[in-house]
Amino acid sequence: MLIGALEAGGTKMVCSIGTPQGNVLQRASFHTLTPDETIPQIVDFFDKFDISALGIGSFGPLDLNHRSSTYGYITASPKKAWSNFPILTRLRETLHVPVAIDTDVNAAAIAEHVMGAGKGYRSLVYVTVGTGIGGGIIMNGDIVHGLIHPEVGHMILTPNEMDTMPDGMCSFHRHCLEGLASGPAIEKRWGLSPRLMMEDHPAWDLEARYLAQMCVNLILILSPEVIVLGGGVMQQDHLFPKIRRYTYEMLGGYVASERLDLEQLDQYIVPPALGNNSGVTGALLMGARLLYSQRRKG
Repeated sequence: MLIGALEAGGTKMVCSIGTPQGNVLQRASFHTLTPDETIPQIVDFFDKFDISALGIGSFGPLDLNHRSSTYGYITASPKKAWSNFPILTRLRETLHVPVAIDTDVNAAAIAEHVMGAGKGYRSLVYVTVGTGIGGGIIMNGDIVHGLIHPEVGHMILTPNEMDTMPDGMCSFHRHCLEGLASGPAIEKRWGLSPRLMMEDHPAWDLEARYLAQMCVNLILILSPEVIVLGGGVMQQDHLFPKIRRYTYEMLGGYVASERLDLEQLDQYIVPPALGNNSGVTGALLMGARLLYSQRRKG
């Protein structure tokens, strides 16, 4: 049995074929153009395979309320052509298979919880730090949605006193996490792409302080058993020791847990165990779960 997985990104659409266990067998990618241009390419790819279900991890915002008439829609997206687009309905009706949908970061969180860095834990937060910042939250083994879905990237932070861009660059909020610590924010502040920065560039110390502040907020509010940091910016492995040290200092010994001792934080704030495959693996698992659920009901 084959499952389809779609990683629907603002820049590209990555289509994959895999097993219900999350093993990726084949993939292809297409530029994210308009829906009228992009959806036929996605359908053409999946039509070549006899898939039993499709899982979608998508950019958002998304309507994830099952009772809503616009469930599975991309809602007020900055990508105007995709705003209020019924991506779940369109693909379900075209491919004639069950389709599951969630945010891209929620898909990654599911994969890391089931097969990766969060395996064996009941709670986890997965945060991707790249062009944007987003987070997926698992509590008591289930993904957290709520009113819509968590927007970890837009939590408000206290700007660092040495920051030359203390308001950040988010068009919605002053000094939110994404506006201060995303890849574009780093580049705008320093006038240099993060990919070209040496490890001793002062940008990384500031970045670590902001991501540590995020980790402290997550610990104090959600108390997750593990925090997983992925995305393009976190390819800078030297960031992890800095983030752990500043997290420990900012907590100030307030939360009484051995897992938050400085020497234990390398097992608590961690990179994705599945590497760049967290998103696609999660989408495969979502598709398989929906299929099994429907078969049990049927």
